[in-house]
Amino acid sequence: MRRTGLGGVGVACVTALALGNAARSLPAPAPCRPVAAGENLPLRLAVAPPGTRLCLAPGAWHGPLRVPAGVTLSGPREAVLSGGDTVVTLAGADSALEGVTLEGSGRRFDRMDAALFVMGDRARVEGVRIRGALFGIRAERVRGLVIRANEITGDPSRPFGLRGDGIRLWEVTGSHVADNRLADGRDLVAWYASGNRFERNRVERGRYGLHFMYSHDNLTQGNVFADDVVGVFVMYSRRVTLVGNRFLRAGGAAGIGLGVKEAGDLLVRGNSFVANTTGVFVDTNAGDPGERNRFEANEFRFHDHALLFHGAVEHNEFRGNRFRNNRLSVAVKGRGDARAALWRGNEWDEYVGYDLDGDGVGDLPHQATSLSSDWIASIPALAFFRGSVALGAVEWLGRALPLFRPTTLLVDPEPRLRLGPVGAGLGD
Repeated sequence: MRRTGLGGVGVACVTALALGNAARSLPAPAPCRPVAAGENLPLRLAVAPPGTRLCLAPGAWHGPLRVPAGVTLSGPREAVLSGGDTVVTLAGADSALEGVTLEGSGRRFDRMDAALFVMGDRARVEGVRIRGALFGIRAERVRGLVIRANEITGDPSRPFGLRGDGIRLWEVTGSHVADNRLADGRDLVAWYASGNRFERNRVERGRYGLHFMYSHDNLTQGNVFADDVVGVFVMYSRRVTLVGNRFLRAGGAAGIGLGVKEAGDLLVRGNSFVANTTGVFVDTNAGDPGERNRFEANEFRFHDHALLFHGAVEHNEFRGNRFRNNRLSVAVKGRGDARAALWRGNEWDEYVGYDLDGDGVGDLPHQATSLSSDWIASIPALAFFRGSVALGAVEWLGRALPLFRPTTLLVDPEPRLRLGPVGAGLGD
């Protein structure tokens, strides 16, 4: 599929962009109909005609509540709604929840108890604070959903397996998730959810910052994924575009900035990967030989492995990326190399060539080798000594003595010595 525009997201994502732009130009809110403390809020909602906007007074409000089609429930943060397995349900098309605080929910995973459940097309959730719930926002089989500028906080005292997802999208299409902050939850999930946009969100201290599964034609732009176990994982998905995101400090043995498993036709451009255990992990390729995963103008700093491959490496292209201050820029699990991928015009801080004509391109190809990685592939227990003086000496031997010449992992025929800012110079 030919890419067009920023990131070339494809026809389905262009549809999502149009829906997102429409959401930005929503008409002025309907006049507010105040709901005073002590009034029967479920009854007011039940009899409200489409186009009604009910505005809550500060105070405690008790659920469960159902917001019917075309009705907006609004209020300040001091209007606190709680109670019920699911506190609020946006039950119809064009319904909305604004500004309030949702506290708690049920605790049953089999029912996926949530602070907010969305089941109407073109619903809108904006400026809401959610805390102490099992799942934050759960949406199923809806189109044109807008989730914007919300704050969702999980329980950091619980293990990840006992936390619910901050936002869970199931068969959601043509929707916009933007400017939200999620912290201490489990995952932000997009499963069977295609043609959506995820922009300018911050997801921190979770398990998966964003997890795509069988979700195609999605755009992920300008987000920050910080201190998660995995920043973003793309599985069994096609034509996902990741542009201008920051992947920070995904730590521990399983820490990965971006994971890719059997996904194809991805565009990963202008992202910053900093201080993750592994910057990008690629596990096998998509089955379609015509699909290419393109990694362009990204920056990788302070990783054990900037890029780590498992399985086949074909159908991946790396152009104009910057590798600095990583223990290993590229590694391959098991015995193998990454020469089947395309490498061109990347900046490598371990490059030992020169640029006599001053054009910014090395006069000799860059050949990446690592004797210590060869030994670890043969004897996995040696991984315990990564970063030690002993394995440092092994690397020196690999360079100094031809007898111990390591495997060539890759060849970049046009290594760059001076790349511009991250994401610059590649156009659309």
